[in-house]
Amino acid sequence: MTVQVAIAQLNSIVGDFAGNADKIQEACRLAHAAGADIVVTPELSLVGYPPEDLLLRPSFYAKSAAAFAALTNSLALFTGLHVVVCHPLIRDGECFNAASVVRDGVVLGTYCKSVLPNDAVFDEKRYFSTGSAPLVFTVKEVCFGINICEDTWYPEPPARARAAGAQVLLVPNGSPFHMKKQHLRYEVMLENVSSQGLALVYANLVGGQDELIFDGNSFVLDAQGSVCAQLPHCAEDMQLIAFDGARPIAAMPPAPALSIEAQVYQALVLGVRDYVRKNGFPGVVIGLSGGVDSALTLAIAVDALGAAQVRTVMMPSPYTAEISWVDSREMVRRIGVRYDEISINDCFAAFRGTLAEEFKGLKEDATEENIQARIRGTILMALSNKHGTIVLTTGNKSEMAVGYCTLYGDMAGGFAVIKDIAKTLVYRLCTYRNSLSEVIPERILTRPPSAELRPGQTDQDSLPPYEVLDGIMQMYMEENQSIADILEAGYRKEDAERILHLIKINEYKRRQAPIGIRITHRAFGRDWRYPITSKFRE
Repeated sequence: MTVQVAIAQLNSIVGDFAGNADKIQEACRLAHAAGADIVVTPELSLVGYPPEDLLLRPSFYAKSAAAFAALTNSLALFTGLHVVVCHPLIRDGECFNAASVVRDGVVLGTYCKSVLPNDAVFDEKRYFSTGSAPLVFTVKEVCFGINICEDTWYPEPPARARAAGAQVLLVPNGSPFHMKKQHLRYEVMLENVSSQGLALVYANLVGGQDELIFDGNSFVLDAQGSVCAQLPHCAEDMQLIAFDGARPIAAMPPAPALSIEAQVYQALVLGVRDYVRKNGFPGVVIGLSGGVDSALTLAIAVDALGAAQVRTVMMPSPYTAEISWVDSREMVRRIGVRYDEISINDCFAAFRGTLAEEFKGLKEDATEENIQARIRGTILMALSNKHGTIVLTTGNKSEMAVGYCTLYGDMAGGFAVIKDIAKTLVYRLCTYRNSLSEVIPERILTRPPSAELRPGQTDQDSLPPYEVLDGIMQMYMEENQSIADILEAGYRKEDAERILHLIKINEYKRRQAPIGIRITHRAFGRDWRYPITSKFRE
């Protein structure tokens, strides 16, 4: 007997109860019309994920309960359809991350998440109590069980569902993206679910929520662990999967896996689009430098929002190279955005004049460089204030790691698009974007990177080669390896000690940086919680 299961890969907005309920209802309408028996929605699909400290507000639960009751009633329109709706729940004074099965306007049962993640970007133990009871229900003689997200990263919850009679495990997810995450999901599901003889329907959230990206990539595995269906990366979708009893039928081969560069680029586009639109900004403004970081940020912004919602400003100083002007003008010509040039020469001269007596007898140093960056930051923020647009900053992870950035200067803004992108990956992403259409002039990718804050300056005057910096940063910051491990990998001791020292002393800057999109398994921000005041040395 055939059972049709629909995965609704939805882009929810935290706290938008009515909007999220409408999305669920529309997915159910389409699925019901296509002959679905079951619809699975993502984790906390009714309220958005993660709600964070909204979950400490009693009114949030009250509004969630009202929205769930209204949605339950409206789903009665779809006779015979089983809908897995995910929502927070208060029961006997405890709060749970829950998934309810609704049919014909009636709640058949509710499952409460039993494994609460409390590492990396997760702190669910702050909000929820753990459930333990399995939930199974039968449709056309096939028994379906429910786990929620982290439950399937351990063997016990799937085993409890199996012991209760489940043949197919439905798994609503709020699983955020990082590079190579999909491969890791497959591995874990094979180990904890397929190994127990269960088929699996993995329904993941899609969309940007502050710094987190939910990439979708929902999938179906049969009991042997073979992929029978795969939903798209970083896009809303709904697909029906036919089950012959408890065996999913692969309708077509899954699409070829995307390259890492394609995955990351699409995640960045989604992150910008959702942050800007969900927060109601009319557009963005970007300070162009003629360099690779601002070029990549501009390409992402236009792909996310369209050229009409993107404004660029070039703010030359006495040290701006002619090729920076030429390359910036060429890129905006190719990409079709508004472009303005506002010289900072007069402002810089005014600052120098104001501080001349104070700086008398002292040689120029980073102070004068930072003044230029801060003038540019002030101009961009003034445009943001006047027009309501948000400033997209252009600093990358390598610079943020070692403090090669200026507080209240190039760090000034509302959203840091490439904050978690190492410099070497910046170049790879530019090459990927140009493979789609050549919007970034080649010279931007081949000239030595420079902040252009003093004559003849290049980044490598102050930093090791980016291949070295990024390799050491990855080992120490992302992989938590020791200096001994770094040296064993072939890096020089002086480079390792210098970079680790810079990472430590620039924590105070990173704490004041705008939030940005997370694409690695460990980003500065929620993943990285090092004290500013500390005498510890590695």
